[in-house]
Amino acid sequence: MSLKYTEITTLKELENAGYKSKSIKDELRDNLRENIKAGKDSFEGVWGYEDSVIPELERAILSRHNINLLGLRGQAKTRLARLMVNLLDEYIPVVAGSEINDDPLAPMSRYALELIKEKGDDTPISWLHRNERFYEKLATPDVTVADLIGDVDPIKAANLKLSYADDRVIHFGMIPRANRCIFVINELPDLQARIQVSLFNILEEGDIQIRGFKLRLPLDLQFVFTANPEDYTNRGSIVTPLKDRIGSQILTHYPDDIETARKITEQESNLDQRQTDVVYVPDLAKDLLEQISFSARNSEYVDAKSGVSARTSITAFENLLSAAERRALLSGAENTTVRLSDFLGVIPAITGKIELVYEGEQEGADGVAAILIDDAVKMLFPKYFPAIKKLERKDAETPYDGLLSWFFQESQGFELLDDFTDEEYKRALDGIPELSILIKEYQPDFPKEDIYFLKELLIWGLVAFKKLSKQRFAEGYQFNDLYGSYISGL
Repeated sequence: MSLKYTEITTLKELENAGYKSKSIKDELRDNLRENIKAGKDSFEGVWGYEDSVIPELERAILSRHNINLLGLRGQAKTRLARLMVNLLDEYIPVVAGSEINDDPLAPMSRYALELIKEKGDDTPISWLHRNERFYEKLATPDVTVADLIGDVDPIKAANLKLSYADDRVIHFGMIPRANRCIFVINELPDLQARIQVSLFNILEEGDIQIRGFKLRLPLDLQFVFTANPEDYTNRGSIVTPLKDRIGSQILTHYPDDIETARKITEQESNLDQRQTDVVYVPDLAKDLLEQISFSARNSEYVDAKSGVSARTSITAFENLLSAAERRALLSGAENTTVRLSDFLGVIPAITGKIELVYEGEQEGADGVAAILIDDAVKMLFPKYFPAIKKLERKDAETPYDGLLSWFFQESQGFELLDDFTDEEYKRALDGIPELSILIKEYQPDFPKEDIYFLKELLIWGLVAFKKLSKQRFAEGYQFNDLYGSYISGL
């Protein structure tokens, strides 16, 4: 809509300007059509849904459907709903002072009807920006019909000296007040069944009933519901007649590949500029971080029905940079590079976001997090170095024999301390010449600034494939030959 409309202040001016009323679903549909024709992205900043969720969502909007976004936690369901605001007209006119955003050309509340009857062409008009047309309610067991639909207000009745039989004593709930807006109910299955029943008529016929008052209010709303499939069996369910009234149910999902997951993490991470100035993060470290979430979603220790939120990678990335930043601050360094040993710092971000099955509980949350990091290393390792077969002949030669021999001869083990300066860290890894030999042979073009992270990945990979042993102690990590350390201790 042209901004000139906002200069209109009376009903007469609005009619003279040729303004035509439009339902919210038609607004969304018309603006989406224009975006599609212009090749404009209507859901900018949502990654991984380009060929799955977004086409289905666009079809639902074109069909003027109310929508249920069904998916596990951390799958951008609420973000999609909020981005729908951008498909609304920039401004719409409302009768000034109306509680339910009455359309001046199609008033329905008693207040608006009486005001127009009294003032006629001089009825005052105000303008509602699209950013004010988004309402959101988290479904919790304590939500009541009065919260959503409305109730009789005894204080209003007393102040206005009205009988309870007068409809002016009604206090409208959130849904009538969201007339001509997008209304989102998050975690719909958590809404008690009797409360879900109160939505039937609003979705289908558009009328509401409050304490016996039969109000024919053709509310104009775009409903978006979100739900977690786990909730259908664990906490509640969506009653069948309500599901029947929701036009489209769209299944969301987690990113299909690490590249997409990285885009989401980098976009959503809440980083301090000073952090990014100080800490350099190798691409391999970013891939490893995302692989942890992928490994968790397939882990025998993690409850797959609960899901592993995208927030796991986001908060883990923030912790990873903070671990490196803290190390730099303690050593007085002006800058540093993320190390694989810094991944110890992401464990608190993992443990709070994964639900464990019985076997996972036996391992403990910290233990499972450490296993997931090792599993992620194990998954990425074959992309950079020759695969280590599970079953090998005892005397078979492998590309890693020289490196394993070095650890066998190093009876005291190899240590990487947490407080190593960058110079000490590099000197320690350079002290194992076989690491450089393997990288030169298998990754000759690897970025120079990322070489030391790759060296560490090589060591951790041999641990993950049970060729070396790794032990955590207070000051850092110690790596040993798998058997030599036992022999030397005899």
